[in-house]
Amino acid sequence: MAGDRSDEAAVFGGRDVVPFPMARRLSTIRICAAELEDLHGDDAVQYWRRECRALADELLALGCSDAEMREQVMAFQAEVQAELWQRHQSRLSAGAVSQ
Repeated sequence: MAGDRSDEAAVFGGRDVVPFPMARRLSTIRICAAELEDLHGDDAVQYWRRECRALADELLALGCSDAEMREQVMAFQAEVQAELWQRHQSRLSAGAVSQ
């Protein structure tokens, strides 16, 4: 069956393909954090759901199991939250310095 994980592994010499970890996609993390800073309420929730669903779909298309996909998306969510926190702290520090 085309797209079956075993077919994909066979194409690559019988080795499993491991996708680049979602939590290490710094540009995607930063883009999401920047978007979330500008959105509020339902707009933020809808944006976040779309992004996480897109990442989940990408991982599933690459052959990740449901459990593996969930783990990757959760790690990505944690990294976006950390980026938002870092941005917030930077703004606070900049405000303290300029006063």
